[in-house]
Amino acid sequence: MLPTVPETLTRSAEKYPDDEALVYPEADVRLEYAELDARATRFANALRELGVSKGDTVSVMSHNSVPMVVSIYGIPRAGGVFSPVNYRLAPDEAAYIFDDSGAEVVCFDESVRGTVENVRENLTADRFVYFDDGSNPVPEYAVGFHELLEDAVETPPAASNDPGDIWAIMYTSGTTGRPKGVLHTHENATYHNMAMMGGMSRNRVGIIMMPLYHNAALNCSLLPGVNVGGKSVVLSGFDPELALELVDEERVTSMSLPSRTWQQVLDSKEETDFAGESLESIGYGTSDMPRPLLEDLVDTFGEVVSTAYGMTEMGPVAVAIEPEDVVEKLGSVGVPLPNHDARIVEPTSTEDPDDLVTPADTVPPGEEGEIILTGPCMMEGYLNRPEKTADAIREGWFFTGDLGYEDEDGFIYLVDRVDDMIISGGENIYPTEVEAVLYESDLVADAGVVGTDDDQWGEAVTAYVVPSEGADREGLEEKLDRYCLDSEQLAEFKRPRRYVFVDELPKNPSGKIQRYKLRDRAES
Repeated sequence: MLPTVPETLTRSAEKYPDDEALVYPEADVRLEYAELDARATRFANALRELGVSKGDTVSVMSHNSVPMVVSIYGIPRAGGVFSPVNYRLAPDEAAYIFDDSGAEVVCFDESVRGTVENVRENLTADRFVYFDDGSNPVPEYAVGFHELLEDAVETPPAASNDPGDIWAIMYTSGTTGRPKGVLHTHENATYHNMAMMGGMSRNRVGIIMMPLYHNAALNCSLLPGVNVGGKSVVLSGFDPELALELVDEERVTSMSLPSRTWQQVLDSKEETDFAGESLESIGYGTSDMPRPLLEDLVDTFGEVVSTAYGMTEMGPVAVAIEPEDVVEKLGSVGVPLPNHDARIVEPTSTEDPDDLVTPADTVPPGEEGEIILTGPCMMEGYLNRPEKTADAIREGWFFTGDLGYEDEDGFIYLVDRVDDMIISGGENIYPTEVEAVLYESDLVADAGVVGTDDDQWGEAVTAYVVPSEGADREGLEEKLDRYCLDSEQLAEFKRPRRYVFVDELPKNPSGKIQRYKLRDRAES
């Protein structure tokens, strides 16, 4: 029987109690395995004292930090369900997730204090834990994280989990723009750990500067790293110069980032005395990697570069490529992981409602179609959305909505997305939610939003706007940018970074915007 997520920490603490488990340089914190395990237990007992019982959801909205890492293990040890929330969301977006998940307790840090205070009186959650760092007073409506730990005991709580219990609710956007809660069990997570542990050892040192609310940093780095007894060097956010310093200081062996952010790392490398001799694994993902950048990455670090493909619903990784195949199969995301499988089928976007696409409707090698996946890390389903679950999982296969093809050797290549989702800096953004905010402005008569190529973010949110009659186009871009920044309906990172003002938008006979024409226009 596979261990639960908190049990993986305890097992490593029993084997390697004096080994360093967590380094948080920004606060000069270094925790050995025994201490990290003890803190997780104390936090679990504190949550039990707050009334958290088995199956209760605890939301965490925080930058990477020591309390964040402790909560990842402490919440399930209390019997609760861990539900991380993107700290970049607007208040209304965050409130929706807090309530949709059924959160009983909300944990948060100072950076999102305003967001929580904006919505807390209308939430179903009635208990709040403040991840304090000593620089600000604890809000009167909350209890401080460190105070909780000081008063809690280290005896493991009576609460227990089975491998089949839900351990986490990870939110991902749906085609309507409303996030969906993805349900993963302890078994899903631990099996994914095992899949990621290939090549890892007790000597692994991983650096994590992408957010732990995201499946990639959480399930591809932190959890498997702890599972093997390695060391995790955690930063609160993306800082390429500091990361390069730490790679040499901490003898980091593994480093993974969204594809195009690697350019900033390579640029920073030119300004430092970086050696990087300890690095054994370089990973990229979440979007396509431009060929010149990939070649630069391989030239810089050697054949230790690899990528993976998947999504929150799959744990996230289901397909990966080994470093020795990256150059020969340039552009491929690889082959399915052990005990996983992938197929290319007819796109569901073209299916007849009375004759749905099934896993048997495959297309020949080389022909584009929709990628479908199956494996032991696949989600249990979407929280409270049985119809969405049934549509996404058919006969045990997850329909990704991504277009791709498979070559004669079984390597998979991504081509495009069936839907119009924009991936900017590793974040999923849907055009409809941006358009909805723009439509509310008196300055806008019509708007169509697409993603356009961007060297820094992968894709930039680009808005094609038909100004309202009489609207002065002079300074209109600045006014609309301010409008989006002030909106509580849209997170700052989702706002358009480019505006194109047009007289009309291309639409089909039913009135739907033909976004592919806008993308074509942007590329011409």
